[in-house]
Amino acid sequence: MGGCFSKPKPVELKIEVVLPEKERGKEELSASAKGSPRAYQGNGTARHFCAEERLPAPHPYPGAQDYVEAAVCHIKDLENGQMREVELGWGKVLLVKDNGEFHALGHKCPHYGAPLVKGVLSRGRVRCPWHGACFNISTGDLEDFPGLDSLHKFQVKIEKEKVYVRASKQALQLQRRTKVMAKCISPSAGHSGSTNVLIVGTGAAGLVCAETLRQEGFSDRIVLCTLDRHLPYDRPKLSKSLDTQPEQLALRPKEFFRAYGIEVLTEAQVVTVDVRNKKVVFKDGFKLEYSKLLLAPGSSPKTLSCKGKEVENVFTIRTPEDANRVVRLARGRNAVIVGAGFLGMEVAAYLTEKAHSVSVVELEETPFRKFLGERVGRALMKMFENNRVKFYMQTEVLELRAQEGKLKEVVLKSSKVVRADVCVVGIGAVPATGFLRQSGICLDSRGFIPVNKMMQTSVPGVFAAGDAVTFPLAWRNNRKVNIPHWQMAHAQGRVAAQNMLAQEAEISTLPYLWTAMFGKSLRYAGYGEGFDDVIIQGDLEELKFVAFYTKGDEVIAVASMNYDPIVSKVAEVLASGRAIRKREVETGDMSWLTGKGS
Repeated sequence: MGGCFSKPKPVELKIEVVLPEKERGKEELSASAKGSPRAYQGNGTARHFCAEERLPAPHPYPGAQDYVEAAVCHIKDLENGQMREVELGWGKVLLVKDNGEFHALGHKCPHYGAPLVKGVLSRGRVRCPWHGACFNISTGDLEDFPGLDSLHKFQVKIEKEKVYVRASKQALQLQRRTKVMAKCISPSAGHSGSTNVLIVGTGAAGLVCAETLRQEGFSDRIVLCTLDRHLPYDRPKLSKSLDTQPEQLALRPKEFFRAYGIEVLTEAQVVTVDVRNKKVVFKDGFKLEYSKLLLAPGSSPKTLSCKGKEVENVFTIRTPEDANRVVRLARGRNAVIVGAGFLGMEVAAYLTEKAHSVSVVELEETPFRKFLGERVGRALMKMFENNRVKFYMQTEVLELRAQEGKLKEVVLKSSKVVRADVCVVGIGAVPATGFLRQSGICLDSRGFIPVNKMMQTSVPGVFAAGDAVTFPLAWRNNRKVNIPHWQMAHAQGRVAAQNMLAQEAEISTLPYLWTAMFGKSLRYAGYGEGFDDVIIQGDLEELKFVAFYTKGDEVIAVASMNYDPIVSKVAEVLASGRAIRKREVETGDMSWLTGKGS
C-alpha cells in the first residue's frame, strides 16, 4: 500500500528547523491547471469519449538532445538523511542521500510549488514543508496528500566518487508527473443508462477516486456528477483569493477528462439513490444504473435565520461565482463577515485591501477559539485589527436591514448597528446528504454518512468520502470523527477507489491543513478536538510560533506560523506511530525533532 501506510518503526529526523520561512504570497494562489468550465451538460445525454482522443504525448523516442546529464556533487558532500537542491543545466533537482544511496527527484511540490529541500525526510519519503504531501524517494510517487501529481524521478550514477544525474529537459521544466492511467475501453453507446462506477460529487474525494481507479488499470466506464457548473476545481482557494476565475481554479484541464474517459455531468442533481436496484435518479428524470457507487456530496453552508434573511447581497461562498460577486460588491464599500472560523477570516483578510471597511461578527470571544485556543486566536485577532478589521465578539446577527431590497445595515443582538453593503456568512456547514434519507444507507443523527476504515457505508458496494463522512481515525484509537479538510478528502477518495478494486486498503493518513491570511500561512496537523492545554514556543506577538495541543500527557495536534517545517516534522513523527509526550514540548528544547535528541 506504499510507504505511507507502513508499520511504525523508530523515527529519526535529520533536518535543521529553518526559521522563519519567508513565505511567498504566491504559495496559496498559484493555479494548478488551465481548464475551461462547463465541460459537458448534465442533461442526461452524456456523451462518451473513447480511447482515440488522447492527450498529446511526448515523442516516443526522445533523442539524446532531449536529455541533460552532469556531475552535481561529490559523494561526500551529502550525509545520510540530507537533501540538497542542485542545478542541472535546464533546472533544479532535489538530491537525497538515504541509507548510503542517492536519489534525484523533482525539487518542487506539484501541489503549490513548495521547495521540498525545506521539507522533512523520513522513512523513505520526503514530506512537503507547506501542506504535508509525501513523496516516495525511490519512485517519486505521491504517497500522501494534498495534490494530484507525483514527482519525476531522475537517473543517478556514481563515477569516480562523483554523483551524476541524467534527466529529460521536459521533465525538468514540468516539475510534475501524472501517473500512467488506463483509458476507458467500454463504449457506452446504447448503454448510456448504466455505468460501472458512479461518483456523486467532484471535490477532491470524487476526483482522486476517479484518477486512482484509472491509475490502478481500471478501464470501465466512470461517471462523475456535480451540482456545480464547472469541472473539479480547487475550492479551498475560493475564500483565500475571491476574484480568481473558474478556469484558473480547475484541478485538471478539460482534455484530461476526455483523454482518460472520465465523464463529468455538470449541473446534475441526484435526488434519489435506490440501492436495491443499484440506480440513481437525477432531478431531470435521467436514471443511471451503477455497479459501484461513491458518495462524496460534501456539505452545504449554514445560512442565517434572522429577520431580513432574504435581502440581497448576503452570501455564503460555495462557488467561484459567489466569490467573484462578493469582491465586486465589496470594492470600496462596507463588508460584514458573520463567523470567525477559517472561511470567514480568510474572506475578511482578502477584503481588507478592497473594501472601505471590514467587520467580523462572532459568537465566541476570539476567532478560531475552538480550533486554535484562546491565546493563538487572540494573536491572530490582533493581526487582523492591525489591518483595520473591526470585531464584534460574543454577539450575533439580529436583523439584516435593506434599502430598496439591498442590504444596508446589520443589526446585532448587542444592539449595535453596523453599516453593510455586502455580507458573507461563514457559520459552518451541514452534510449535503438530504437525498440519501430514504435510501437505506445509514446516516447518523447529524446527517453524516458513517463509514469503516475502507470507506465502505452500511451498504455493500456503496462507498463514501469527504466532508460528509464520519470515519475511524486510526491514529486516535479509531475514534469516529468528521474531518472536513481538503487533504483528508483526497486520502479518502483514494482508499475508496482501492477498495472498489478489492485491494483492502485502510484510511490511515494524519490530518493536515493550512490557512493563509495577509500573506502569512498557518499550518496545522493532527486532530485537536478535546485539547485541555496549549503549549506555545516562540513568539506569539511576532507571529512566529509553534503551538502544541495536548490532552492529558499526549500531544494531539500542532499549529505554527513562520516556523517551517515544524508542522511537517511533527506530522511525520505522529504518522510514524510515535507518540509525543507533553513534557517533550514543555521544555522548549526541540532537539528531539531535529534528530539530535532521543
